[in-house]
Amino acid sequence: MDTACSISREDLIRYDRECLWHPFTQMKEWSGDDPLFIERGEGNYLIDMDGRRYLDGVSSLWANIHGHGREEITRAAAEQLRAVAHSTLLGLAHPPAALLAHRLVQAAPGDLSRVFYSECGSSATEIAVKMAFQFWHNQGKPRKNRFICLKEGYHGDTIGAVSVGGIDLFHQVYGPLLFDTLKAPSPYLDCLEHHVPLSEGADFCASRMERILEKHHGETAAVILEPLVQGAGGILPFPPGYLKKVRELCTRYDVLLIADEVAVGFGRTGTLFACEQEGVTPDFLCLGKGITGGYLPLAATLSTERVFKAFWDDYERLKTFFHGHTYTGNPVTCAAALASLDLFRKD
Repeated sequence: MDTACSISREDLIRYDRECLWHPFTQMKEWSGDDPLFIERGEGNYLIDMDGRRYLDGVSSLWANIHGHGREEITRAAAEQLRAVAHSTLLGLAHPPAALLAHRLVQAAPGDLSRVFYSECGSSATEIAVKMAFQFWHNQGKPRKNRFICLKEGYHGDTIGAVSVGGIDLFHQVYGPLLFDTLKAPSPYLDCLEHHVPLSEGADFCASRMERILEKHHGETAAVILEPLVQGAGGILPFPPGYLKKVRELCTRYDVLLIADEVAVGFGRTGTLFACEQEGVTPDFLCLGKGITGGYLPLAATLSTERVFKAFWDDYERLKTFFHGHTYTGNPVTCAAALASLDLFRKD
């Protein structure tokens, strides 16, 4: 049986051109040059088939945390593979998922107390959106069904995640498929446009959010944003204090807050979670990318006990969160995530 390492470079290039569809890529342009094949990684470097080394400056799309080839993570994943590669969380439990949930709750800010797993950041935000929508439905307030998001925001590529996104280049073509949202200005660009220094922009930008909440809070389920910095929108930082003011507004107007930390979580902004820097506890915390140190696909949506209790009832009351994936909470990925958290303690 052929393996990738036993195939010639020429055949790999041909297979790539004839069979593989790359993400966010115009394939007509891609087909003009020979692709760069990465064969392995060491520390901060990726290494191609000729042994040339490249600094992984984008951390494999903002995912790698501890560097490539960390034996602690690969060993944990390998040991779990030998024990059991996959076991569903639908009607069963397994040690890595339970232990990781406990560790995440311990590390998370405030009263975030429940963990729902998925496989990618898009799914983590999609789950938060669905939970927020159903939270109000279960509470007998079905009119609270809209979402406020930020222009230039990015929360993934599934339909719900795209609906609460704000990058026209990525999202405009899918308009007919999306649900309607309320969009607040991107704080950084809003300050720029109105000649407000970013360091003094928190009140100005929060007032723009409050205008929307004042008018629409009775029909709004949640505000969703990327804490501290909008990533895919152009690395657009928030004015200091803006995140905290939005949290206060959400509390005042009885609207949930979804913090999408898929890109900014796990040390990317200097603290384990970006929300910590302004003392903010969201109602939902979405995690992905770096949760396994960037080694395996895993994501998580954390919620408060208040949210969880809105789904807690007899089955026939139909308050169950009917959502799940085949590989939700896969034990191998959870084992890798536990090893990554251990490295945060060690390093």
